[in-house]
Amino acid sequence: MDETAIRALLDDILAPWVKELHLAPDAIAENAVTLRLPYSEHLRHAGGVICGQVFMAAADTAMVVAVSHVLGGFQPMTTVSLNTTFMRPVKAGDVLITAHIQRRGRNLVFGEIDMHDEHGELAAHATTTYALINK
Repeated sequence: MDETAIRALLDDILAPWVKELHLAPDAIAENAVTLRLPYSEHLRHAGGVICGQVFMAAADTAMVVAVSHVLGGFQPMTTVSLNTTFMRPVKAGDVLITAHIQRRGRNLVFGEIDMHDEHGELAAHATTTYALINK
């Protein structure tokens, strides 16, 4: 998938509240996709840092895009697991979310997501499993 196809995918499949994150393609590789999460004040909670829920939604979305990229287009899938470790708080700046496919089986896809702050520091890491839904 190219950048145009990824933008169309994001427009077509995301829930309205996830669209409000304004995720956009930043880089595309053979088995990985990087999305940019633009900074916005409304992503921060009362503690002054971006909410963990934002990172988890962005990670889940990035992996759906990466799986779709590897499959050559969107196919119905569902998240089986999403395990996230938060390593450092992010107070401001865009975040780059890189979803990498570790293994693709017939029905399951395993992946890892790294989320880096504007300084390139690892802010969060996630591992995921997705089930492909056969029509």
